[in-house]
Amino acid sequence: MAAAGDRGGREAACGHDSYRSPLASRYASPEMCFLFSDKYKFRTWRQLWLWLAEAEQTLGLPITDEQIQEMKSNLDNIDFRMAAEEEKQLRHDVMAHVHTFAHCCPKAASIIHLGATSCYVGDNTDLIILRNAFDLLLPKLARVISRLADFAKEQADLPTLGFTHFQPAQLTTVGKRCCLWIQDLCMDLQNLKRVRDELRFRGVKGTTGTQASFLQLFEGDDQKVEQLDKMVTEKAGFKRAFIITGQTYTRKVDIEVLSVLASLGASVHKICTDIRLLANLKEMEEPFEKQQIGSSAMPYKRNPMRSERCCSLARHLMALVMDPLQTASVQWFERTLDDSANRRICLAEAFLTADTVLNTLQNISEGLVVYPKVIERRVQQELPFMATENIIMAMVKAGGNRQDCHEKIRVLSQQAAAVVKQEGGDNDLIERIQADAYFSPIHSQLDHLLDPSSFTGRASQQVQRFLEEEVCPLLKPYESVMKVKAELRL
Repeated sequence: MAAAGDRGGREAACGHDSYRSPLASRYASPEMCFLFSDKYKFRTWRQLWLWLAEAEQTLGLPITDEQIQEMKSNLDNIDFRMAAEEEKQLRHDVMAHVHTFAHCCPKAASIIHLGATSCYVGDNTDLIILRNAFDLLLPKLARVISRLADFAKEQADLPTLGFTHFQPAQLTTVGKRCCLWIQDLCMDLQNLKRVRDELRFRGVKGTTGTQASFLQLFEGDDQKVEQLDKMVTEKAGFKRAFIITGQTYTRKVDIEVLSVLASLGASVHKICTDIRLLANLKEMEEPFEKQQIGSSAMPYKRNPMRSERCCSLARHLMALVMDPLQTASVQWFERTLDDSANRRICLAEAFLTADTVLNTLQNISEGLVVYPKVIERRVQQELPFMATENIIMAMVKAGGNRQDCHEKIRVLSQQAAAVVKQEGGDNDLIERIQADAYFSPIHSQLDHLLDPSSFTGRASQQVQRFLEEEVCPLLKPYESVMKVKAELRL
C-alpha cells in the first residue's frame, strides 16, 4: 500500500510524464482504488488511534472527553504535504503521521498512539482493508456466477461438440460446458468467503506481541489489557483477534488471501481461454460493440479483447501469490522489515487485479453470443463417426452379424475420413451407409440414430440439478446486488 507523500506534488507528477499503474489508471473500479488509496489508509490510522484512546479512557486512563472530541473532529483533516515532509526527515511513516495528527490535535497530542507500536495502525489497517476488499469482490463474483447461470439455463439443451485434448469428443451441451465454468467460480466464491470470514484482527499487542507496554499502562492489570484488546477489536468490526502475534500478524494470512485470489485467477483464465477458442471456431463470441475496432490493419477482425485482457491480468494475479509465500518464509523471529515494501505492492495489486477481471468477466457474461448454426454444422461433421456404435447395435437387432457390420463400417469410415482429410470435403459416411444395400434394414432409422440430442446423455438434467441444488443456494445472500451491471473503464 502506498506510503505517505505530498499529495499535491504527487498528483502533478502522476500526469502524462510519470508512470502510473494501469490497474489504477485504466482498469480497476473507483471503489477498489479508493480502498487502497493514501486517504483511506491514513484516515483508518487515525480512526485506530481514536478507538485506542476511547478504549483506554473507558478503562480508566486519564484521557479527557475534550481530547477524544478533538481527535474525532480531525479524522479527515490530513495534511499530506506536512506528512511527507515529516517522513522525509524521520524516515518513519507512522511517526510522520503521529506528528501530523498531533499538529491538528494539540490537546490530544500527548495521548495519540499511547502504548502502541507502528504495526498497531499498519497491520490492523491492512486487515481492515483486506476485509473490506473481499466485501467488494464477493458480490461481483456472485454476479458473474448469476449471469453465467442464466446463460447455462438458456443453453442447457443445445448440443455441441465436446473436446478432449482439443480434439473432437462426445457431445455435450453449451449449457453443460458453461456449468464447468460456474462450478469453478462457485468454489472460488466459497473460498473467498471463508478466508474473509476467518480474518482476525491483530489487535492491541505492543512491540513484540507481549502487550508489555499496555500491561505497564494499566499497572499490571491483566484483565484490563484483555478488555482493551477486545474493545478495539469490536470497534473495528472483527469477531476475533489473534492471541499470538510477533510484532506483526503472521504473514501466513497474506498467503491465504493471495492464494484464493490466485485460484480465482486460474478459473478466470480457463473460462476466458475457452471463450477465445470458441470465438476462433465461430461458435461463441464475447460482446462486440458497434463502433469497436478489432484490428488497425484488418477491418474484418472481431478479436476477443475482453477475454484476452482477463487472461493477461489473471496470469499476473496467479503470479502474485509468490510474494507472500517468500515473505512469510523470511520473517526472522518476531519480525523483519523486508516484508513492508513488498506488501505495499502485492496486496493492493492482487485486489485491484481481481476486481478488474471480475468486472470484465461480468461484462463478457452479460453479452455472450452463441451461433447455433455453426455449432450444428460442426456437430454434423463429427456425428457420423460417433454414431457408428449405435448403427452397429441397430443392425444386430435387425438380424445382422456384429463382426460383419463392424468391418463394413470400418471400411466406409476410412473412405469418409479420406474425403475429409485429403480432399477437404464433408463427412459423407452416412451417404455411403445409405448407398450400401447391406444397411437397408436400418435405413429408415438413420435420422433417429443421428439425432444429436441422443448423444448428450444427462447433460440437460445435470444443468438443471446443478443450478437448483448448488448455485441458487450459494447466491441467495447476494440477491440484493444482482441487478448491478458491469461497467468497464476502458
